[in-house]
Amino acid sequence: MNIAIIGIGLIGGSLALSLRGFETHIIGVDINKKNSEEALKLNLVDEILPLEQAVKKANLVILAIPVDSARKLLPIVLDNINENTVVADMGSTKDGICSAVSNHPSRKNYVATHPIAGTENSGPSAAFSGLFKNKTTIICEKEKSADFAINLVEKMFNLLEMNIIYMQANEHDRHIAYVSHISHITSFVLGITVLGIEKDEKKIFNMAGSGFASTVRLAKSSPDMWAPIFEQNAENISVALDAYINNLQSFKNIINKQDTKQARKLMKQANDIRRILSGIE
Repeated sequence: MNIAIIGIGLIGGSLALSLRGFETHIIGVDINKKNSEEALKLNLVDEILPLEQAVKKANLVILAIPVDSARKLLPIVLDNINENTVVADMGSTKDGICSAVSNHPSRKNYVATHPIAGTENSGPSAAFSGLFKNKTTIICEKEKSADFAINLVEKMFNLLEMNIIYMQANEHDRHIAYVSHISHITSFVLGITVLGIEKDEKKIFNMAGSGFASTVRLAKSSPDMWAPIFEQNAENISVALDAYINNLQSFKNIINKQDTKQARKLMKQANDIRRILSGIE
């Protein structure tokens, strides 16, 4: 099987590595020449081709690029595919990209997906096999995709050893604002806050423990990837942030009053997050 991966960074490169050994020929497509050369050097892909050639040659085309680029490129990809070619994207927002091709003649060839996996690193060198193992992937608007397209994408995710769930695109975007997007915003803001207050970076380094490092880790994520996500899911993120800010203000009021009893009560309530996280693990 020929698989064309558009965007050979962390997600695209890790996908290529994870699919090695399954009788696949991996074709890379990337507008960044340095990324293309690095992907070949690291043996992430078998060859690099221009977009149109790669799409024509592939049985499966995967868009692993920022969501704004995917939204623009997907209709062009669907314009150029063969009748039985399957196309999937791996973006963190789904409603906008699904709307962009809702009336496309080849909509049935497209499967909207979001594998919930990643790190704060980017580029081909950040890719590694096993990134997707035991993680969850979401398929949206399954009913709008042809059976052959769904079957192939499900087979791929099964090979990656992922858990598959299904939902509508707008439902996905509403939920992911809380469990992913707000986490990144919190991390970015914490990083900005600490850097703004503590000018002596050496002191930050000396005092930063594992708790701070894990909390602020996402602040190292690529702005080129996350700025379009925040734009495309702005409405849902705004609602999530309102709830978060209200809770943060409540905690601030408790701190101001030095109300230890109420602080313990809120923290104990927050401890119930273990129940949700145990389901993820």
